Amino acid sequence: MNLDYFQLIDRIVDLNLGERTIVVEAQVPEKHTIFEGHFPGFPIMPGVLLTEAMAQSSGWLLLGVLKFERMPFLAIVKEAKMRGFVSPGQLLTIEAKVEHEGSGFAVTKAKGRIGKDLKCSAEITFGLTPFPDPAFRVHMDAMAEKIGFPMQVLKHD
Repeated sequence: MNLDYFQLIDRIVDLNLGERTIVVEAQVPEKHTIFEGHFPGFPIMPGVLLTEAMAQSSGWLLLGVLKFERMPFLAIVKEAKMRGFVSPGQLLTIEAKVEHEGSGFAVTKAKGRIGKDLKCSAEITFGLTPFPDPAFRVHMDAMAEKIGFPMQVLKHD
């Protein structure tokens, strides 16, 4: 995780476009200023950042499903549940699955785990729009490479 740049996932572990699923990993930093206030003496990852990590994971899944032809943007978070604490230094694994895609929207369900322990979950709705400009698409391609997005999935049949 690179909290300062709001990059909350480190690597894509598995992207299965046939099943419309993704698995990503995020190494929670051992030390970061965010933990100084959340909470002193008992540092935990804020729920809003866990929710954002699930949204980013879902977003990368949707980029694959859409073959980078449209960009997902966060529209609605429903049923977000924080089920346990995520602490500095832990490896967070997030799984997401597309539940619906069409009519300019997509819905995913995502779960975050530490080992086998479920820590968070949410249903997330995205609007789908063309990329705002070519420079942003170039940036997204660079980020995709950085986190191990399997670019070969973008090839059309």
